[in-house]
Amino acid sequence: MEVRNKATRIDLFSLKTPQMRAFHMSWFAFFLCFFAWFGIAPLMAVVAKELNLSKQQIGNTIIASVSITIVARLLIGWLCDRVGPRLSYTFLLIFGSIPVMAIGLSDGYESFLLFRLGIGVIGASFVITQYHTSVMFAPNVVGTANATSAGWGNLGGGVTQMVMPLVLAGFVGLGYLEPTAWRLSMLAAGAVCFITGIAYFFFTTDLPNGNFKELRASGELKKTETGKGSFWLAARDYRVWALFFVYAACFGIELTINNIAAIYYMDNFDLGLKTAGLVAGLFGLMNIFARTLGGFISDRFVRTGGLKGRVRWLFIAILAEGIALIFFSQMRVLALAIPAMIVFSLFTQMSEGATYSIVPFINKKALGAVAGIVGAGGNMGAVAAGFLIRSEDMSYQQALLILGFAVSACSFLVFLVRFSPADEKTAAKEFETAMARRHEELKDRPPVRALIPGIRHLRPMDALRIYLGVALVIKGIYFIMNMNELEATLGDGLGEAQTMIAWSVVFAHVIGGACLFLGFVTRVASAANALVLLGAVVTALTTATGEGSLLGTNVDFQFTSFVFFSLVLFVWRGSGPLSLDHLIRLDAEKEPEIL
Repeated sequence: MEVRNKATRIDLFSLKTPQMRAFHMSWFAFFLCFFAWFGIAPLMAVVAKELNLSKQQIGNTIIASVSITIVARLLIGWLCDRVGPRLSYTFLLIFGSIPVMAIGLSDGYESFLLFRLGIGVIGASFVITQYHTSVMFAPNVVGTANATSAGWGNLGGGVTQMVMPLVLAGFVGLGYLEPTAWRLSMLAAGAVCFITGIAYFFFTTDLPNGNFKELRASGELKKTETGKGSFWLAARDYRVWALFFVYAACFGIELTINNIAAIYYMDNFDLGLKTAGLVAGLFGLMNIFARTLGGFISDRFVRTGGLKGRVRWLFIAILAEGIALIFFSQMRVLALAIPAMIVFSLFTQMSEGATYSIVPFINKKALGAVAGIVGAGGNMGAVAAGFLIRSEDMSYQQALLILGFAVSACSFLVFLVRFSPADEKTAAKEFETAMARRHEELKDRPPVRALIPGIRHLRPMDALRIYLGVALVIKGIYFIMNMNELEATLGDGLGEAQTMIAWSVVFAHVIGGACLFLGFVTRVASAANALVLLGAVVTALTTATGEGSLLGTNVDFQFTSFVFFSLVLFVWRGSGPLSLDHLIRLDAEKEPEIL
């Protein structure tokens, strides 16, 4: 399917164009679906106790929640080719919200299993998100667009680990008992999905030029491109099945971790429900930038290596993921397990972004079917992993070790994904056309050298930014291990807000610190942490007593003030040349590569 007027750049702060409206609506809808899909996972300790579920029964519900998505993703890919992503997303959100809300009616294992099976259907939202961004953005940015929309959507899997325990606590604070509170929490998640489904219909279009129905009526979109036979066209391509298993090795693993992470940390490190949810949430929260990073790097590889470059990068990312998972499974100390999980999460989500940077180039006549089959592979991987996880004779750590070796082995399937010289030539021509349009759009802007002085030289501020990023991540991990100390620092009388503020501090430190280290959305990450540090400075000022308490012996106050001042500088000046922010701004054909 040839689409005209694809966007050649991602303008994050704009909703004026149909491309950016589709981008923001698709990732937000996917975020909500992911949030609702795994909303029950951090509450399983409460649910299992009430419904008297065994480990095997919990494993069965995990398998059910991801297995139905395999079929749903295959069907939704075909539906996108036939009726378009706009109507597909509207139907999925509205009808998928019903089992999310209805799970509150569960009164035993059988009914709970049935509703978790139904909820899994909304996991097909991923395919629509990838389809919609693929038809909206040109080859020079499609990898980044696909990875970012999917990554920010996957973020729901991390946010739900942190937020759902708070929602539960909020209902308990209103006077409801826990058996009622978890049911009301899921009702709220489903209601938001229902409302978003209606909004998707009114605020998006299928393609940059309009909707499928109108474009087919006008003859701009050929009627043969209705999805008929598209599934079998995709299914006959062995490359699609290679990516199917590759995606099973990355997204399938992410789904598995989302389902067991909270219980894993509670069982192996004796953490409470809230703290375990916070730590587990860090895995999903890496999606803020990790999946985007995978797609962005893929877009850089294609500039020198063509489509083969995208394939090479995918192999590197998947292999690194497997190795990182092996190391994570062997961690026995919380202070080591959390950093190992963050590294593992980084490569897992970069692998996902790299996979769907290749998908749009496999078969344009069956884009929806290809996206659906590959996406279903992720759920197949989660189902296979679920059978390991549910075993009463195997610990979670042993299961993760086996999965680590399996992921490493799957990385070699990437080399089955090959492109003919004609495909490479066509892709190169499309890329050159997109870059030419990009240069035309930017011709009146000042050159990058005029905007960023000293671009060819590493600045001392870069070293300071990298140091602050590492220091903030370490401090965030320390807070996780000493949450009582952090909450005590905030003072009494805040109720549940105290916990929310404490979690926000940890989130800003760990994720914001990682963003500072990479130089990604530097101003936003700096501003978030500057607000936290400002609170710490004010606390030190208001609680300081005695002569010289601030400028004399209070080293904590002095260091906190220094970090706060440094962060303000980064909010003002932004990142330097040694950063992802800079690489994203660079025009590759006008400026040389820095890294």
